[in-house]
Amino acid sequence: MICAVSARTQDWADIEFGIAEGVDCIALSFVNDANDIKQLKAYLSRRSLEHIKVFAKIESLESLKNLKDIIEASDGVMVARGDLGVQIPLEQIPAIQESIVKLCRHLNKPVIVASQLLESMVEYPTPTRAEVADVSEAVRQYADAVMLSAESAIGAYPQKALSVLRAASERMESWSREENMQKLLPRHQLAIALPDRISEQICSCAVEMANNLAVDAIFVYTKHGHMASLLSRNRPNPPIFAFTDNANSRKSMNLYWGVIPLHLPLSNSMEDNFNKTISLMRSKGSVKPGDTVLVVSDSDLNQPCAATSVFQSIQVRLVE
Repeated sequence: MICAVSARTQDWADIEFGIAEGVDCIALSFVNDANDIKQLKAYLSRRSLEHIKVFAKIESLESLKNLKDIIEASDGVMVARGDLGVQIPLEQIPAIQESIVKLCRHLNKPVIVASQLLESMVEYPTPTRAEVADVSEAVRQYADAVMLSAESAIGAYPQKALSVLRAASERMESWSREENMQKLLPRHQLAIALPDRISEQICSCAVEMANNLAVDAIFVYTKHGHMASLLSRNRPNPPIFAFTDNANSRKSMNLYWGVIPLHLPLSNSMEDNFNKTISLMRSKGSVKPGDTVLVVSDSDLNQPCAATSVFQSIQVRLVE
């Protein structure tokens, strides 16, 4: 659940309301620089509410000027094209949207494309062709999520709008896999410290293996979602099933591209975790005998913090 607020004084009451309602994410409006994000995150930290993610809504000229710093300070970004279109020439919005999506993927932060995706469906049961193309373009750019606003909040056809959004997204994702578009994505080194660089390389290699071997699924066992995010960053062809024993991590991973998070108890034994999760996914019909699964795991799932372990592993397993 996402709560959209601004950092103005009168909106701190809305933040408190969202906290009381148990929101998973706060999308902060009117963000001009990284300090706006840091102020809210510091406030949440003092309340021991670090599990609530803070997203920056990019909707002003000032936010574009400080874009990289804002993204680095945030847990993710929302491209709020409605308000952004008031401040910049309309013809610039498509290119700016694509540049924001690319930078977020480079910095390993989830990005949501929002506002007026299917605006005509506020009143009508079918969208325009241009709106379907707009949704498809956001998916082609590998945005982590696309979000309805007025279409579902006050629209006359909210369920139909969601069905159209899902159908258009799934078709473009299917086309991207068929054309192997993932190979065209540039890869940039993000990490600096050795353990983080190891994690990054393992996940990059895992995705390359998964695509080259045409495996049916990727399983990742993660405490805080870091390994799942690194796999997602590379946009693999097979689905990523991310298993965690942390309920907050499961919720946050819902925003990662291609990740299907599941909450269940995990041990430090890779074999025990694999057998348990294979049984679970077979019962759900997500994998079947004869399928190939690529497995990625930290060596120690009981680490007290989000720091990555130096020892991690990749396995390719056959479902029996």
